[in-house]
Amino acid sequence: MKTLIISILILSTIISNAQLEPVKDGVYIWNEFTVEKSEDRESRKIFEGVSPHFEYFEMHATTQYPGAKANKPNANDDIEECIIVKEGLMKVTNEGKSEIIGKGSVVLFMPKEIHAIENVGDTNLTYYIMSYKSKKPINIERGQTNGGSTVYNADDLEFKPSARGGGIAYFDRSTSMCERFEMHITQLDKKGPSHNPHTHIETEIILLISGNAEMMIDGKTYKGTAGDLFLANSQLLHGISNADDAPCKYFAFKWN
Repeated sequence: MKTLIISILILSTIISNAQLEPVKDGVYIWNEFTVEKSEDRESRKIFEGVSPHFEYFEMHATTQYPGAKANKPNANDDIEECIIVKEGLMKVTNEGKSEIIGKGSVVLFMPKEIHAIENVGDTNLTYYIMSYKSKKPINIERGQTNGGSTVYNADDLEFKPSARGGGIAYFDRSTSMCERFEMHITQLDKKGPSHNPHTHIETEIILLISGNAEMMIDGKTYKGTAGDLFLANSQLLHGISNADDAPCKYFAFKWN
């Protein structure tokens, strides 16, 4: 009987994963996300599916109202998470160690580590959560060797000017799920492209922080503004441009 139950659970998981569709390229608009509200928070589903490197790939945004109860500490068995603070003040706790971070900060949670998130400000705390499971076997040792779960506090990172505007480097590392995961912020001060259209093995997300942008993905051009995100899957030709003469700023993160 025990063997039968385990077999049913495994079969159920396989069927569930098989029903997931590939996450589509293009733009995901903040103002078009369905908002689900509860007593002290709200959630916006962005997408859920599979991708060239992930057998499970999900992204949503959570808003905790002031005074909201802290998330119950939990650990993901086989899921890694990337958290990006959109607004507010967050207390992030991992394996008993806590830190308070604000807008623009990023957290990587490796699998099997107990963590929690709490709004400790007097305004809304809103953050994006990207959850993912690699198609390749999980490599906990690789994730730990390259930094483990890490908080990247925006206040500790340096903005470096460039001819087009500037940027902030967050990380370029391996994780338990990714052979390479890289993230940075780019600021474009004037209208025009960041660089020529190109391709690479990594899937990439552009998450707009401020301003207006246009992104060409596989021959189609999409427009977005603050809060929106563009997604270009592996090996697709793509390029990002500032759509206005006013500054444009965005997160760029990619992985394989």
